[in-house]
This record gives sequence, structure tokens and C-alpha cells, in this order.
Amino acid sequence: MTLPRLYPIVDRDTLIRVQCSVQTAFEVLLDSGSRLVQFRVKGHIGRTEFAEFECAAELCARAEAALIVNDRADLAMLLRAGVHVGQDDLPPKDVRRLVGEKRLLGLSTHNEEQFRAGIAEPVDYLAFGPIFATTTKENPDPVVGLGMLRMLRGLTTRPLVAIGGITRANAASVLEAGADSVAVIGDLYPAVFTLGEFRKRVNEWQQLVR
Repeated sequence: MTLPRLYPIVDRDTLIRVQCSVQTAFEVLLDSGSRLVQFRVKGHIGRTEFAEFECAAELCARAEAALIVNDRADLAMLLRAGVHVGQDDLPPKDVRRLVGEKRLLGLSTHNEEQFRAGIAEPVDYLAFGPIFATTTKENPDPVVGLGMLRMLRGLTTRPLVAIGGITRANAASVLEAGADSVAVIGDLYPAVFTLGEFRKRVNEWQQLVR
């Protein structure tokens, strides 16, 4: 499979901070040409959060884009979406049994041992990081750096998504180190959020990774 070079992650906590709705975030990303978007919600998922997932799924379906759900295989099944799991979630082999062969499945790895183990898992792509220091996680794993990314790139032909502290200033170096795709969270949003500036920022990203 081929992943788009930009892998946007819509983080619900970040949306709340910048006062942007889920619908707006997905509409802007999809209008810019994104055809794969992850919606990340940490913690409790109640009716409000599930309604946001449904909104994201509907918008992605309309745009013929892939929605990736973070952590929750059950939600992925309900929404007919892909799923991305971490080291503490349901094992990928069990997730694959639940979601089937046609749904995208990704796995987060944070060191060489986890990455090597991930190669043997039935996943479509591997994520590795944090490449740089990140502020979007409360307890981030240790920074791995570009050197480790470059070294691990040679271990698999599977798509590799780099994540963690990636900005417009350093994305080119990450792609040059061997990443097929860069996962971006915080740098999707301008410091002073307006709809116009948000569209401009997302378009800057699309131009940058072409």
C-alpha cells in the first residue's frame, strides 16, 4: 500500500484548545486533498464523542477518504473505519481478526525492540516516534531522533509513518531520513486560530509534502 505523505491527526483535546469543531477540522483537511485522516480521542467516549466520530466518518465517506480511529477496534467496526493501535492496546493480530483484512491497521512503536516486533504483526503500516519532542501527549516516550529512524527504515518495506514534534520546519528532514509519511498534530493549527488561517496552514502542509 502507499500512504499519503501527510498523515493528519485530528486530536480532540487540541480542537477544544483552539476552539475548532470536529466538522470544521475534517472539512478543511478533506477539502485540501487529504485522503487519510486519523481522529484521536483519549479517555471516555460517550454520546457526544461518538456523534463526532460519526460526523468524521460521514465526511470521509463523502470525500472517499479513509478515516482512522485511534485505539478502539470496536469503534472502527461500527464506523467501517481503519484503526491505529498502540503498545498498550489490543494486540494487532486480535484487532485484525475483528476488523477484517480490508480495513487499514497501523501500530505505534517507540524503540527498536518494538519496531522489530511490529514487523511481524499483521499491520498495514508502522508508526515510529517521537522523532522530536512533542507537546500533544501527557507522558511522551523518549525522543528517538532521525538517526534511529534512518536505521530502522532498512528493516522493512512496509510503509513507515514518523510521528512526534514534526513541523513545517523539520518535515523535509524526516522524509529524507526514510519516512513514507509524516503524522502531524499540533502544527496543523495556527497560533491564533481563525478558519482562514487554518485553511492556509493546511494548504502549506499539502504544498510542502508534494
